[in-house]
Order: sequence, then C-alpha cells, then structure tokens
Amino acid sequence: MGLADFLKKQFIDVIQWVEPDDSVLAYRFPMQDMEIQMGAQLTVRESQMAIFVNEGRVADVFGPGMYRLETENLPLLTNLMHWDKGFESPFKSDVYFFSTRHRLNQRWGTTNPVTIRDRDFGMVRLRGFGTYTYRIADPRVFHVKVSGTRDTYRVADLEPQLRNVVVSRMAQTFASSNTPFLDMAANQTELARQMAAQVAPSFAELGLALEQMVVENLSLPEELQKRLDERIGMNMIGDLNKYTQFQVGQSIPIAAANEGGGAGLGAGLGAGMAMGQAMVNAMQQGGARPPEGGAAAAAGGDVATKFCHNCGKPIPRRSKFCPECGASQEAAAAE
Repeated sequence: MGLADFLKKQFIDVIQWVEPDDSVLAYRFPMQDMEIQMGAQLTVRESQMAIFVNEGRVADVFGPGMYRLETENLPLLTNLMHWDKGFESPFKSDVYFFSTRHRLNQRWGTTNPVTIRDRDFGMVRLRGFGTYTYRIADPRVFHVKVSGTRDTYRVADLEPQLRNVVVSRMAQTFASSNTPFLDMAANQTELARQMAAQVAPSFAELGLALEQMVVENLSLPEELQKRLDERIGMNMIGDLNKYTQFQVGQSIPIAAANEGGGAGLGAGLGAGMAMGQAMVNAMQQGGARPPEGGAAAAAGGDVATKFCHNCGKPIPRRSKFCPECGASQEAAAAE
C-alpha cells in the first residue's frame, strides 16, 4: 500500500449512520485517527439529527438532508476554527447522530403504592400503570445533559430516570385532582392529560418531547381491594332483613333433605333459629311485638300438658282422648 493510499484512508469523505435497531438514541461516528475532508458529504436521514462538537463545544446542528461540508455550511465551526472564506483543509470534530423517532409503548408503573387523600375513603394507597411515548426534540440539550461523549446511548439507559419522573408526577396529579378513587376509572383519559402536563416540562429539560401519556389501570393493594369489595357487596344486598329471610328460606329445603345426619340436624336447627330471629326482628321493626310465651306460643297457642288418667302419659291439656291408649279424658275431667 502506497503513501497516497495510506493518507487517503485518514480522511473521511462520507458521514452517515443507519440505525442497527430500535434501542439506540445517540451514536458517535467513529473518528479515531481520522479527519473530515473539507467538502465531505454528510447525510442525515429522516428521523435523525446530527451535531458537530469541536473541542468539547457543540458547533453546528443538522436536521434531515444531505450536506456538503464547506465553510458556508459550517458557520459556527468556521467561527470557532477562525477559518477565512475559501480556506479548505481537513478538520477534526466529533460527529454525533441522534434518533428522533417516537419511542412507543414505554412502560411506567408504581413499584410501591402511593398514598393520597380521597374524598370518599380518607387516605388510600393507590397503584397505577400505563405507557408513554417520547422523542428527542433538542439534540444539543440531550447531548449536553444526557448522552455526553458516550459512543452509544440507548433507550434502556434512560428508561429508569423517565419512569421515576412519570411516577412522581402521577402522585402529584392524583393528589391535586380531587377525583374520588371510585370515579378515577371513568376519568383515566383526563388524568392522563393532567399527568402529561406535569411530566412534559421535566422531559423538555432533558431535550425530550413527551408525545403521549396513557393511564391503563388504577387499583388498590389487595387488602384494601377486599375491603372495597365487601362494601360494594353490602350496598348490593340493600335491605339486610329481607336478604336474611331469603337466605333462611333457601336453607330450609337443604336442611330437610339431610334429616338423617347430624349435619342435617345442625343445619335444620340453625335455619330454624335464624328464621325465628328474622321473624322477631321483622315484627319489631314493623311495630308489632311477639306474643307472650315466645315463638312456641305464637305458633301453636297453649301447649300446657296433663296426664292421662288411664296410662299416665303426658298429653295436651285440651285433648279429649289419649293419643297413647285411646282412653276418653272427658270422664276424668267430670270427676
């Protein structure tokens, strides 16, 4: 290889970048031991931007297009290098490319429940998750504050910081929205809009633009969700006395079908006791009082007993004949 070939390899005449995948946000064009040929071609594709950095300072920013690198296309760099017009010479600068495509379906979610004040429940601990979309809007700011001199800066490097920003603003938004938790599900679109308004300035400070914010789900921790389900169930029952009477009525056929076993006897006794208590409660609420003598007197009247004069067995006092021996009781009553 001749000297001319060696020298030719040290000058760059084409500068471009093709993204290898969706994970790269910023890429530094390899410049080690190389200089850019004056008049070289710079290609910046759609969804890209490029910056020239000279001696640690951002010199020029290029949007999509094809550029021939000359002094008129590099005004800031020309001023920094103190080039006179018409002076053409290779120069040394770092070139960074930035992907400005939308980064879709970026996930956010609460690692731990966030405590907020609620109009209905007082204090509640709230979980939430969703997605957001962003893009690089100002490569100069992003380079200075975020990516710096790294050869490659990826989405995964930035994701934890952005997620924390979103979650912190979520708590602030929900706390100031005055929307009860029970109404939040119907207002997720509005809550997402308010969150976006809170998050967007923090993204802009990093050279990013927030394009979309979505709240997919809001929920309570498991133990609080159980309490809410219990409250909803009580509201659905409505009149507790009527519900109790219905449950007792439903249990009687089940108890009757199990007369032979101890479980059936227990179920029958429990159902009978529940029915008696339900009847007493219903009568008390209706302004009526149970008759003297308890439930047995109310159901069957006077249940006092006497003894048969023939066999001596206890029988109802009003019986005219003994159910055991059949003896007439009228003669005994006359005596």
